[in-house]
Amino acid sequence: MFQMILSAISDTAAFAFAAAIAILVGVSAGIGMAISTTKALDSIARQPEAESKIRTTLLLGLAFIETTAIYGLLIAILLVIKVLG
Repeated sequence: MFQMILSAISDTAAFAFAAAIAILVGVSAGIGMAISTTKALDSIARQPEAESKIRTTLLLGLAFIETTAIYGLLIAILLVIKVLG
């Protein structure tokens, strides 16, 4: 049964689906960045004296999130031009 479903899906559709999933990585990274920035600004508003520690931690976290988004974009591009597969 599962083999019939897999054989019915063309290679182009599989690549498009995989690229769409990889693009979701970028969207979720953007949402994560927005949430973490909002929380950091709330924390700075509550404790202005801890601004430098909060800012440092925020920038480190944003760098990791951005790296994940770039990897997702790279994988999506590779899938679209069919390098992977």
